Amino acid sequence: MKTILLATATIVGLSAVAPIAQAAPVKSIVLVHGAFADGSGWRAVADILERDGYSVSIVQEPETSLADDVAATKRVIERVNAPQILVGHSYGGAVITEAGNAPQVLGLVYIAAFQPDNGETLGDLLKQKPPAANSAVPAGEGYVIVDPQAFHADFAADLPAPEAHFMAISQVPISVTGFSTPVTNAAWHNKPSWYAVATEDRMINPDLERFMAKRAGSTTIEVKGSHTIFTSQPVAVAALIERAAKSVGGEKPSN
Repeated sequence: MKTILLATATIVGLSAVAPIAQAAPVKSIVLVHGAFADGSGWRAVADILERDGYSVSIVQEPETSLADDVAATKRVIERVNAPQILVGHSYGGAVITEAGNAPQVLGLVYIAAFQPDNGETLGDLLKQKPPAANSAVPAGEGYVIVDPQAFHADFAADLPAPEAHFMAISQVPISVTGFSTPVTNAAWHNKPSWYAVATEDRMINPDLERFMAKRAGSTTIEVKGSHTIFTSQPVAVAALIERAAKSVGGEKPSN
């Protein structure tokens, strides 16, 4: 097995999908946040990608339903209207699994994310390998949030306490329907994918992350960190995204 070295990550598997030759390098990245968060969590990753010459767009999903969130993502995909890599964290993985069927999307990157198959719901996956934490609490009218008192330990343990506190008090409530709506057309069946497993994730069982990535044949790395590795480990996350962009663009990855 070919070994790929990253500063804060270790390769644990490689997809058999060959790079897709393109006339020009892929330089557009679309980032999709997960439940209980918003797009600002991608700031450090976006800064790295832009420094390295990529154009970055960040989707702000309403988290009102899976259909609404997929629609919001498709609007950004169409606005960018260029060959692109679509990246999802956590619940955002389900969103990109549906939205990633757009022809402009050449590859999918999952960051500590759900990677459901056709007909699966996130609830189905959570039952297979339950997470360490169960801190979601009602937020009214069919929405839930993570209990702010448990947020630092369960959601963002490797972030400084003040940053985790701010994330806790600025959560975006998510409709519970998002966890019970099945995926209808999983894009990873037809597009190459990459996956970053968060080894200390308490919101999604790391073994579930490994299972989903292996099932999809995703190129997989393991990153030591909590559920919020998209914020706490931006160097490793950005490196994986850039590797995906170079692979689908026919470039030779530098890492």
